[in-house]
Amino acid sequence: MEVSWETSVTDSINTIYLLFSAYLVFVMQLGFAMLCAGSVRAKNAMNILLTNVVDAVVGSLSYFLFGFAFAFGGGPDSNPFIGTNYFALKDIPSTSYDYSFFLYQWAFAIAVAGITSGSIAERTQFSAYLIFSFFLTGFVYPVVAHWVWSSNGWLHPGSTSLLFGSGAIDFAGSGVVHLVGGVAGLWGALIEGPRVGRFDAFGKPVQMRGHNATLVVLGTFLLWFGWFGFNPGSFNKILVSYPDTFDQGNWTGVGRTAVTTTLSGSTAGIVTLFGRRLLVGHWDALDVCNGVLGGFVAITSGCSVVEPWAAIVCGFFAACVLIGLNIIALKLNYDDPLEAAQLHGGCGAWGLIFTGLFAKEEFVIQTYDSGNVGVTRPYGLFLGGGWGLIGAQVAELVAIVGWVSVTMGPLFYILHKLRILRISTDEEIAGLDISSHGGYAYRADPEETGPRMYGEYLRFQDQS
Repeated sequence: MEVSWETSVTDSINTIYLLFSAYLVFVMQLGFAMLCAGSVRAKNAMNILLTNVVDAVVGSLSYFLFGFAFAFGGGPDSNPFIGTNYFALKDIPSTSYDYSFFLYQWAFAIAVAGITSGSIAERTQFSAYLIFSFFLTGFVYPVVAHWVWSSNGWLHPGSTSLLFGSGAIDFAGSGVVHLVGGVAGLWGALIEGPRVGRFDAFGKPVQMRGHNATLVVLGTFLLWFGWFGFNPGSFNKILVSYPDTFDQGNWTGVGRTAVTTTLSGSTAGIVTLFGRRLLVGHWDALDVCNGVLGGFVAITSGCSVVEPWAAIVCGFFAACVLIGLNIIALKLNYDDPLEAAQLHGGCGAWGLIFTGLFAKEEFVIQTYDSGNVGVTRPYGLFLGGGWGLIGAQVAELVAIVGWVSVTMGPLFYILHKLRILRISTDEEIAGLDISSHGGYAYRADPEETGPRMYGEYLRFQDQS
């Protein structure tokens, strides 16, 4: 049947919107790279930059071969747990998905591995990154994405058999992306243990600040920019009009989502600024950057279904969660150079709960039913929507923590037992750049007393 020119134009605009959103999300890889590089010591900058590149290139292949199929593969033998077709993009484009959708979802997948890399920075063998990055983006993350984002998934809010009559609302992935990456990083950091010298003989924390605040701030703003593709872009289509209105459609939701994203991140940033000022006695730019990101992580679940005022509430408590978890982590001698488990895991978990409390029914119907008149759905508990939605949100949270724990935990433990997870103490003290990558990312700092070239490092090893 011949397609009308109106349909062709609509499809073209929607495709351009999705592709542009994919490009924005991919820019977040640059943001992660800058944030990570600035947050570690100078002697490990080359290593963390390379791991960010590896997350992208290895994740691309694993997601192409397996990940997309596990996440969105449907068909007659589909099931609520895992996808079963579209391996290596066979039969794509299909009536359901095209290449632009794959590219957008790929940009999400490689972000997960970047989150986990931050938790185990400065002490991990490079080969371990290759292994866990492939497994995480090719299998662990896609299964969770299938649960929540595939129409066949058991948590999907458009499933034929809705969990608790609601399904879980995780619009852009506080749970699917951030909680998955955060829990994976938690297990990696726990199994590896803290960096050499991070805690003294009495268990007191020793400060190991990142070496470059400029890169941290640059990375934060790049991530902020990319989040406008991450959250608003998750509508996938912008030219969808709502019935019984002449001026509202997905474009309205896209704008609102960008606003709620900005308000949550900004609120978390300002609360972190003053909260840390009270705790440490000075204004800390690096802490504020992590606070901003924590607000973004938390709002990512409910960004399309909450009012702007609720986003401010989200950001306020996201900052409290992040500050609190960081204090607990130090008391437990837990070492995460990027605070990734606390930020992405803790704030991601709060984001799921927040959505179950504050989702507005009108916005839920607009997002998941294109504003169809006469549709009713469970919505936020605090707005009178009952327990269905919050129950589904808690179910998603528990399921993700359990799934990632039983997959990534054993993987990290096996790598640890095979002695291919953590570098030696000598290599860690010298720095991964000189011991594993042939030299520093920068000209060596005059204060550095260790070897400055790879040849010097090898001679140093022979003498020791």
